[in-house]
Amino acid sequence: QVQLVESGGGLVQAGDSLTLSCAASGRTFSNNHMGWFRQAPGKEREFVAHISAWGGATGYADSVRGRFTISRDNAKNTVYLQMNSLKPEDTAVYYCAAGRLWTVVPRLYDYWGQGTQVTVSS
Repeated sequence: QVQLVESGGGLVQAGDSLTLSCAASGRTFSNNHMGWFRQAPGKEREFVAHISAWGGATGYADSVRGRFTISRDNAKNTVYLQMNSLKPEDTAVYYCAAGRLWTVVPRLYDYWGQGTQVTVSS
């Protein structure tokens, strides 16, 4: 069992940076791939980035590649999402997720956090 708690969201201006954190409890954190997803009002939840269990592989959505960086610290049971050059279209609730599969499909992740709001003003 893994419990996830996101933090770090907020209101920023276009071009600003923000770092999200996702703290995990449970001894199996390092066995799980971790993903960040986001959901804007009226839209489906979409993949943002993921990182493999030991951090050796990462993947990004085209819309954030080059601006966002995912990382993890297994000693701290935490995964991060560094977001640079934020745009109004990045506005959404951001969720972290943990799972055993290397995938970008939300429903294939096993555990989810409650989400943190990111709002980017123009």
